[in-house]
Amino acid sequence: MAFGLSPVYVEEFKQNDLDRDHFLVLALEAALMLKWTISYVNESGFIATTRLSWKSWKERISIRVENGTADIKSECLGAQFYDWDKNQDNVNALIAAIRSFKRRLTEEEIENRLAVLREQFSANEDNVSDNPHVVTEGTDASLVGRFSLGRGYFITAALIASNVLIFILMMIKGVHFLQPEGQELLRWGANFRPMTLEDQYWRLLTSCFLHFGVFHLLINMFALLYIGLILEPHLGKSRFLAAYLFCGITGSVASIWWNDMTISAGASGAIFGMYGVFLVLLTTNLLPDTVKKRLLASTFLFVLYNIVYGLTTENNVDNAAHIGGLLCGLIIGFAYFPSLKKAGFPSLKYATIGLLTALLLWFSTSVCRSLPNDFGKYEAAMKRVFAMEAMALEIFSLPKGTPDEVYLKEIRERGIYYWNENINVINSFKNLELPQPIRERNSRLKKYFEIRAESYELMYKGIEEGTDKYNFKIGEYNRKIEYILKELRGNSK
Repeated sequence: MAFGLSPVYVEEFKQNDLDRDHFLVLALEAALMLKWTISYVNESGFIATTRLSWKSWKERISIRVENGTADIKSECLGAQFYDWDKNQDNVNALIAAIRSFKRRLTEEEIENRLAVLREQFSANEDNVSDNPHVVTEGTDASLVGRFSLGRGYFITAALIASNVLIFILMMIKGVHFLQPEGQELLRWGANFRPMTLEDQYWRLLTSCFLHFGVFHLLINMFALLYIGLILEPHLGKSRFLAAYLFCGITGSVASIWWNDMTISAGASGAIFGMYGVFLVLLTTNLLPDTVKKRLLASTFLFVLYNIVYGLTTENNVDNAAHIGGLLCGLIIGFAYFPSLKKAGFPSLKYATIGLLTALLLWFSTSVCRSLPNDFGKYEAAMKRVFAMEAMALEIFSLPKGTPDEVYLKEIRERGIYYWNENINVINSFKNLELPQPIRERNSRLKKYFEIRAESYELMYKGIEEGTDKYNFKIGEYNRKIEYILKELRGNSK
């Protein structure tokens, strides 16, 4: 399976007993039988494209015949980064069809078709080139070849460099390069609703520059490079950067809106947004009709496939961020259209970016304020619980020889008081939407606090009455406490 900016598969085919002209006839017949569209042909080879379908999102097949060998190349067109072996299948299908026609066609039939073909050859046409940039308006050149000539990719390069540099810094600091822990990503700024809504809104942006391992990074950077080569020359630096950041932040907002307990990171929300911008441009008159016709369907299918893949598989894909970024990109694409149409009015461009910035701030603030943050409230309350537990346990740190009156006061006013306060806090969690494992943990904590309070009551009675008759019961309570603590630590065996 090929992977890259334009996945490609190349194979050499030995002509053996066939000369160039006879082989070319068989190859053309094979391509027509496969229902490919022949877009260019001369005495050295031809170019054809596959039909658009669910199985094939259009590939360009080029054949160059030279010195008894035919170089057969199949290359993906449009926004495709994986070929799922489609290119190899195309080459294999063509070779099989050539061999089939070689057995079926007689020498006379081949000569008749060759005579017709020679009449169509243009004497002044150059040979088929292996350079994907040498194309005409009507040929199906690769997407990068069509748009990547010249300069103008500063923002794309800067964004890729930023993502890679941050990933390298994370590795230097000890973060695993294949499977980083969630807590490590949170320390670096990953998006997580309980933390983001606790006045850590900067995570909406920083999470767009973090990745769950090197493969996650590479896939996203290939995608960013590809769409950057397409869009940045058309949008310009300021529009491209603004659209990327807006889509990334919107994807992060969508993520915490949909996911209450998911750690999210990655540039894919922003990248999906850039595809949204591109889809809108393909529906306008800003691009040539030949480009729009060739790329609109394949780009749409690429986006649709990735969305459906994220919805139908359990692979930890944050589809909310993808969809949020995509929708933002569609809106930005329409918003950019007037300033792109009137390129001579830079004030319109900056006014559009300013308006989009205001809308993003309003949207993000509104969504974040409307979201419940029960887990954030729970964590804040638990910090208070642990602080009160520590104060309740201070009785065991009193020095030897402490008067009984002091012990009694500490047990009543600090120990028993704080254990009961903790029980009240745990009871207040009933109104929060919390995951079942946390609810089960809270039940154990409540039992632990109740036993502690009962144990302190007996300690108070023992000291007040000057007796040790409660020691056995206190010992039972202590054994129960140890068992619950083991359960809470996850090692109750």
